[in-house]
Amino acid sequence: MGRLDGKVAIVTGAGSGFGAGIALRYAQEGAKVLVCDINESTAQATASKDSANLAAHKMDVTKRTDWGATMAAVKEKFGRCDILVNNAGWSYVNKATVDVTEEEFERVFDVNVKGVYLGCQAWVNQAIERKEGGVIINIASVGATRPRPGLVWYNASKGAVWNATKGLAAEYGAHQIRVNSICPLVTGTGLFSAFTGMEDTPENRKKFIGNVPMGRIGEVEDVVNACVFMASDEAKFITGTNLEVDGGRCI
Repeated sequence: MGRLDGKVAIVTGAGSGFGAGIALRYAQEGAKVLVCDINESTAQATASKDSANLAAHKMDVTKRTDWGATMAAVKEKFGRCDILVNNAGWSYVNKATVDVTEEEFERVFDVNVKGVYLGCQAWVNQAIERKEGGVIINIASVGATRPRPGLVWYNASKGAVWNATKGLAAEYGAHQIRVNSICPLVTGTGLFSAFTGMEDTPENRKKFIGNVPMGRIGEVEDVVNACVFMASDEAKFITGTNLEVDGGRCI
């Protein structure tokens, strides 16, 4: 028996990183998953690892029409959708705030905030109509709870996601729809330099890890495990929570 037996999920940004890990693990736990990514080839690469339970779907989370097509696709392939994981995200490289371009500002809010807004709007009505509840998991960031210099507008976008999570949980709790966010620490997925503003060297990693009580950076599996728990019935009375998966970094 898997922890997600019989469930159907949409995972955005599932062509790589957290999203790919979440999609694959959900399938291992018994779920069917629509693997969504703006990059069709990476979505297909993820889905090909478990073609019986995963289906690739190209979509841009910032486009309302794409969300309509995504909901139609998940219904056609799997009949319904119980779980929405808003994982797709984007950031500019860590730099002085005065150097952030208007285009970068707009993109970080389009992907990180508008994408969640459109996703929730597209997903919620079908969950209410089915009267079986459901789960929304928003991937935020430790930058939402402990913002640092150099990524001001990225942090602000994730803070908006964290705040919206609580509002959505309050609004849709009566429909047994649970909404939670997960705030990961930087992982070894190739983004260390972009997020910290430091060259990825053993010395700089040691410096960064010195501020993490548990003594390491994050791993994809840390976030995947949290997403499985939050989607499962083990968390059926947990909503409106912001789970920091950060080894104590935000203490």
